[in-house]
Amino acid sequence: MDIRALRQDDDREPFRSGDADLDRFFLKYAGQNQFRHHIGTTYIAVEDRRILGFATVSPGQIESEALSAATGRRLPKYPLPILRLARLAVDESCRGKGVGKELLAAVFELALRMASDYGCVGIAVDAKPDAVEFYTKFGFTPKTGVAGGMHVSPSPLPMWLSIAKLKKAGPGVA
Repeated sequence: MDIRALRQDDDREPFRSGDADLDRFFLKYAGQNQFRHHIGTTYIAVEDRRILGFATVSPGQIESEALSAATGRRLPKYPLPILRLARLAVDESCRGKGVGKELLAAVFELALRMASDYGCVGIAVDAKPDAVEFYTKFGFTPKTGVAGGMHVSPSPLPMWLSIAKLKKAGPGVA
């Protein structure tokens, strides 16, 4: 399995996660967002040209007051750069095979590179209710102050993983 950025000629049509909203985004909007609007990048897990899963990321920001008191008081009082994990999905046929874990590991690498290259204090994700346990296993904690949440029902849970916690976990955290 290889994880790489989506290409315009990748065949997204056969992908089915079992979530109509995620599938519609991947088929109709992932390419537009990446290649036309430049507002997010989608990374795919691919094997023999077959897409097994995807993760879409974009830069974002968070106010230091929205972080825990211990973390927030040490940071400047202006918007801080974050990496937002906008969407993550795995094809139904690949569930339980580590594809989501590998995609999340790639997102962690992006966040660490972002922190090193130009600044990033952490990763924010709006976890759907059935994905909260998955993210919790990798160190994310519920966070009510992360700006930019999705407005869908059932409401996703904003979750947070700091770069400091990610660095402390070390290589192979996912």
